[in-house]
Amino acid sequence: QVQLVESGGGLVQAGGSLRLSCAASGRTFRSYVMGWFRQAPGKERMFVATITSGGSTSYADSVKGRFTVSRDSAKNTVYLQMNGLKPEDTAVYYCAAAVSWTISYADPSRYDYWGQGTQVTVSS
Repeated sequence: QVQLVESGGGLVQAGGSLRLSCAASGRTFRSYVMGWFRQAPGKERMFVATITSGGSTSYADSVKGRFTVSRDSAKNTVYLQMNGLKPEDTAVYYCAAAVSWTISYADPSRYDYWGQGTQVTVSS
């Protein structure tokens, strides 16, 4: 069983930055594919970014060039650095872990474990 705990959300003005953290339990963290998703009120959960065990990353077009995903296997933690935040980035952000790599990394159903989410609000 894997537990994921997100932190770092909050209220920020447009153009500002936040760094989200996701702390994971379990010895096999370093082998997991880790993803970040977000869900705005009344909308579906959407892919934001993913990072493989080897450090390869992929991003949604809407965040490319502004967000950076990274991981620290020694700390069992994955990060999402968010710069140049926009009001449309407002959402609950979720961390997720997949036991194995899938080409469908943007599909939430491909992930096995989820955190509880952290709210990010960007004011205009």
